[in-house]
Amino acid sequence: QVQLVESGGGLVQTGDSLRLSCAASGRTFSRNAMGWFRQAPGKEREFVASISWSGGHTAYADSVKGRFTISRDNAKNTVYLQMNSLKPEDTAVYYCAADDYSSGYYYAPSSRDAYDYWGQGTQVTVSS
Repeated sequence: QVQLVESGGGLVQTGDSLRLSCAASGRTFSRNAMGWFRQAPGKEREFVASISWSGGHTAYADSVKGRFTISRDNAKNTVYLQMNSLKPEDTAVYYCAADDYSSGYYYAPSSRDAYDYWGQGTQVTVSS
């Protein structure tokens, strides 16, 4: 059974940092793109960041560019999201996602439809 388990969320203040982790089990995703999405109350789930299997390409939403960094450790089957300079508008449930199909060296999609596996999410709350 494939599982993606997020961790590292919490309650922080404006300007603080958090590092989210997403550990995959049940199969390896070392040849698959992975991404992070978030969903705030009353809003649709939105793209945050993605990374190709090689780590050779990353993509970010404009709202987090320069503040968030996605990375991965294929040996650990884990993807990370380093979040710096957090703002109240970053408050959301953060979800990890993985593509089921092996993909190109630079493939890092931003569309929800590109991902087949999802974690349960971890809450990030940023107080002002």
